[in-house]
Amino acid sequence: MRLWIVNHYAYAPSHFAGTRHYSLARHLIRRGHDVTVISTSFFHKACEETRLADGEVYAREIIDGVPFHWMRTPPYKGNSIARLWNMAVFAGRVWREQGLKNEPRPDVILGSSPDLMAAWAGERLARRFGIPFLLEIRDLWPETLVSLGSVSRRHPLVWWMSQLEWRLYRRADQVLSLLPGAAQYIAEHGGTVEKTVWLPNGIDLEWIPDPKPLEDRDIFTAMFAGAHGAANGLDDVLSAAEVLQKASDDPVAGRIRFKLVGDGREKTRLMKRAQELGLNNVEFAPPVPKHQVYATLQEADAFLMVLENSPVFRWGISPNKLWDYLACARPVIFSVSTPFNPIEDARAGVTATPGDPRSLAGAIRQLAALPLSERQAMGRRGRLHVEQHHSFVSLASQLEDVMNQLTAKTAFSKLEPLRRAA
Repeated sequence: MRLWIVNHYAYAPSHFAGTRHYSLARHLIRRGHDVTVISTSFFHKACEETRLADGEVYAREIIDGVPFHWMRTPPYKGNSIARLWNMAVFAGRVWREQGLKNEPRPDVILGSSPDLMAAWAGERLARRFGIPFLLEIRDLWPETLVSLGSVSRRHPLVWWMSQLEWRLYRRADQVLSLLPGAAQYIAEHGGTVEKTVWLPNGIDLEWIPDPKPLEDRDIFTAMFAGAHGAANGLDDVLSAAEVLQKASDDPVAGRIRFKLVGDGREKTRLMKRAQELGLNNVEFAPPVPKHQVYATLQEADAFLMVLENSPVFRWGISPNKLWDYLACARPVIFSVSTPFNPIEDARAGVTATPGDPRSLAGAIRQLAALPLSERQAMGRRGRLHVEQHHSFVSLASQLEDVMNQLTAKTAFSKLEPLRRAA
C-alpha cells in the first residue's frame, strides 16, 4: 500500500525534535508498504533552512530508507504573519503536488496537525485521487491557541481555524488522535466518536541503548529535555528550584539540581529569570539531536514532565519526551492538569499539583528521599510500560490496520453501485 504523510513539521533524526512520522514510516516500509513523508525544508525549531540548496524548491531525500519530500517555504521568526504565510505556501505546494506529479499515486493520505492548512491540502489531494483521507490530530487547534496563547475565541484567526477544523473532522474518513480523551472533543467539533482512533506517540526501541543502572549519587539531577515554550511550565520549575535552594539546610533539598536541556522561544527569558533569582541549582544545556539524546538522558536521576496549568490538557497529552523518559528507566515527576496520568497508571514516579511550584518542589524532594531500590523499581515499571504500549513497532501495526480497513471500505463502496446496477 502507498501512503503519503503530509506533515508541515515532520523531522529527521538529525533534528533536535520529535520523529514520529519518520519512525512510523520506517516500520511500515519494513512491513512492505511504500511511504513518503512530505514536509517543509524550513526547520521550525531553529527557524532556518536545513535541507535544500540555494535555488531548490523541492527535493527528495532518503533517510535510513524513509523517503522525505522536502518543499521550500518562506522563512519566519516567532508567531507572526510570516509564519501564517509559510503555512499557506506549504499547503499550496502540497495541493499543487509540487515535485510529486510523477510519483506513483498513493492509496491513502494522512494529513497531520497542528498545521490545519497542511491537513486541508492533504484532504483535498485525497478527494482529487478518490482515496481515503486520514486526519491525525496531535494538538487540538485552535483550542490550544485559546487556552495557552490567551487569544480570544472571537479573534478572526480563531474563527477561521475553527471553520477549518470542523470541515476536516467532518470530511476525514478516519481521525487519529494522540490524546486518549480527545474523541468527545472531536465529536463536539464536527467529527464522531466512532471515527476516532487513539494512536499515541511512542519510542523506537532500536535507537535506545540499554538503560544504565540508576545509582545513588551525591547530586540528584532532575532533568527536563524538550522545547522551552510557553506551554512547558518551566517557570514553575524555576520557582520550585528557588523553594529547594532556600531549603538548602535540608540535606535532601541541598543535593537536588535541575538540568534543562533544549531550546525554544522562552529560553532566553528563563535564563534571565534564573539569574535574577540567583539560582545556583539550575543548569541550562543546549538541544541534542534525537539520535544522541539518550546518552544525555542517562545522566538524570529523575525527569520532569511539567506543563502549564491549562484546561486544554483535560483530553490528555502524548509528548515525545515522556516516552523517552520512561524508556530510560528513570522515575518521572508528573505535573499536568489532566485526568489521564500515565505515570500513575504505570506506577513510574510521583505526581505534583499542576501550577503549584511548592507541590512540585515537594514531589521532587519526596522522590530524592526514597531508597534507591524504590526509584529503580519505578524506572523498571516505566520502561516496561513503554515497551508494552508505546513501541513504534506496535503503533505502526495499528496504523496498518486502520489503513487496511479504510481501503477495504473504499473498495466496497465503489463496487456497491455496480452490484445494484447489475
